[in-house]
Amino acid sequence: MSLKNKLNRMKNHMNLEAPDRPSPKEEPGRLEKDIPFLDKWIGNDTVAYHFDGDYCFVREVRYPLEHKHGLYSFLELKRIVNAWNQSSVEHPLSAKGVKSEELFFFDTETTGLGGGAGNTIFLLGYAYLEGEEVVVKQHILPQPGSEIPLYQSFLENINYETLVTYNGKAFDWPQLKTRHTLIKEHVPKLPEFGHFDLYHASRRLWKNKLERVKLSAVETDILGFSRQDDIPGYLAPMIYFDFVERKNPEILFGIMKHNELDILSLITLYIHLSRKILQMDGYTEESLEIARWFAYLGKKKDSVVTYEKIREVGNEEDRLMAGHAIAFQKKKQRKFDEALAIWKEVALKGGSPQLRIEAQIECAKILEHQSKDAVSALICTKKAYEEMMKTGTGKNLKKNLLDLEKRMARLQRKNGL
Repeated sequence: MSLKNKLNRMKNHMNLEAPDRPSPKEEPGRLEKDIPFLDKWIGNDTVAYHFDGDYCFVREVRYPLEHKHGLYSFLELKRIVNAWNQSSVEHPLSAKGVKSEELFFFDTETTGLGGGAGNTIFLLGYAYLEGEEVVVKQHILPQPGSEIPLYQSFLENINYETLVTYNGKAFDWPQLKTRHTLIKEHVPKLPEFGHFDLYHASRRLWKNKLERVKLSAVETDILGFSRQDDIPGYLAPMIYFDFVERKNPEILFGIMKHNELDILSLITLYIHLSRKILQMDGYTEESLEIARWFAYLGKKKDSVVTYEKIREVGNEEDRLMAGHAIAFQKKKQRKFDEALAIWKEVALKGGSPQLRIEAQIECAKILEHQSKDAVSALICTKKAYEEMMKTGTGKNLKKNLLDLEKRMARLQRKNGL
């Protein structure tokens, strides 16, 4: 590029032009005829977006809110957001103070899974509610080097304050920021944003149920959605490079559909996770993990309320584990008799050896220090020791056995043995 052309190009970004001068994206005429297979793009709901003497593609499709994707129709998203706004529950996935139209479901397709500037984002996809429809938009890179119109078209529409992604905190948004640094002088500054990351929520609830917490596995096993003739995401880089070489967009349409389904699944997954967190379906197999999640977040009240519901209507194993957790809260509140009663039941009926061992040890602590009943404390300690010896498993087994031996020796001395 000549020096004159470079200077002319820079003028577009120096705010020197007259206020009524049309922006670069409003001058597509000279480029339109140079776009290969434009008729095929248009036939796939895709138009060319022109900016700064270059272009990208933007595809838009719409779904009625009545459309069902897996377990739910998109109408349910409005109900979920209303439920969050009426709830006192505080949670990272809470939409309190947010309108359903402000949620922005976002996903990308890239040329690789690694980070860094060598990894190119070639598709930016997102969905949002507009009126009585879900709008899906995709911004497609026609070839490496055309990132300026790609990000310009994307950033002028995105609501980055309420992004909903699947592992987007760790991958999609950092990738976008990495690519953005290469062209930051040409497009608006990439802002800070809020984020609902559904991957971490899914992992917390279903890591013990699913072999891998990939979105495709969550779709099939949790959301009741099965894809037909879908192109696997790992083929996306190969397909994109083939498209760059041949220019025929039909090569890329399958990946675009794959990305579209990913985005729609984010809506369904957000609905499903929200229903579980708000316990709109009553007790479910996820209830115990929800209670633990509240505890991890420091929401003790919500945690205890959830554990109590599990104790009322849960299955035997969940009921005992919920009781175990509540007993710790009782102990902190110095309600030792209530805690002891719960732990005695867990020690007797607990489903797993580890649970029974922990309950026996906690019984021994209360009996020794609060009840001053060294005899009963020694009995509980011996039972815990025998159970631990029998199972022979668990973290820090040698240290835990040594601790129990020290406790037994102390209690024997107290009992004059």
